[in-house]
Amino acid sequence: MRLAKLRDLALIPPIIALLVYGYTLKPDIFLTHSYLVDSVLKYQAVLAMVVLAEALVLIVGKFDLSLESIVGIAPAVAIFLVVGNTSVLGAPWPTWTVLPVALVFGGLIGVFNGLLIVRFKLSAFIVTLAMLIFLRGLQLTLVGGSTISNLAKRVPVIDYLGNVRILTLPLSIWIVVVLFAVGIVVLGYTRVGRSLYAVGGNPDAARAAGIRVERVIWMTLVVAGLLAALAGLMMSAQLASVAANQGEGMIFMVFAAAVIGGISLDGGKGSLFGALCGVVLLGLIRSVLTLAQVAPDQIEAVYGLVILVALVLARLTSGKAQD
Repeated sequence: MRLAKLRDLALIPPIIALLVYGYTLKPDIFLTHSYLVDSVLKYQAVLAMVVLAEALVLIVGKFDLSLESIVGIAPAVAIFLVVGNTSVLGAPWPTWTVLPVALVFGGLIGVFNGLLIVRFKLSAFIVTLAMLIFLRGLQLTLVGGSTISNLAKRVPVIDYLGNVRILTLPLSIWIVVVLFAVGIVVLGYTRVGRSLYAVGGNPDAARAAGIRVERVIWMTLVVAGLLAALAGLMMSAQLASVAANQGEGMIFMVFAAAVIGGISLDGGKGSLFGALCGVVLLGLIRSVLTLAQVAPDQIEAVYGLVILVALVLARLTSGKAQD
């Protein structure tokens, strides 16, 4: 139990070690504010948002593979209705609708996933995998296989998310910090958080205790969809565009960060602080290996090795492997 309690801090030493090693590689730039903030943390903010969403779903004992597609399709739909060459649903819509439309669309995907998973008792893995594929095809159809570009000049919310800084930090980083802080407080100190852990740990016992298990799972899927949609807007703001493949392949990194951070794939275990540390660790690994001029394919191999090490640590600290 003592080892398990220390898992939240288990990634701090390797993070410090990577900072020291990165400094030895490029002492003139690595630990500078501009490099760490603009080249590491800013671009990890999008991943952090999706990890937050997936961590909540994993804690209640489910999977959501469709989150990476929501990252692409939610901003694509919202921006298409504003700047796309179409008259569907009364388009073009006012530019201020981009944010609410993207969030609503992401939430509706969560509602539909919940309908199939909770009401029809279908496998969360299969349902969200099918949604991932369907939404990816829909995104390709919307953007015509190309990229909707120059959005910063055409959509104010994209310009705002991409360029506004508060106390020298990009707005996207503040959004991540605030939402993770809220999530940590909710999971650790509220009845809602205890319900999520109870449902993920033992749904039958949670139901016997009076927790509405189905409602908890459904609402978690909706919140995850909202967070993924916001992550998609943040990515579009960073790139000032919506690409046909936006978000593609992200789910692998999401699960890597969650597992490294101690989120159990069996449900009911893990913390958001650990998941956030997993995001930071992956960002530093990629940054350090890039500075060391390691080939991209070898970087992916290192990620796989890191996940395996995390699984071994999970076994040692909890007495149970993450199956």
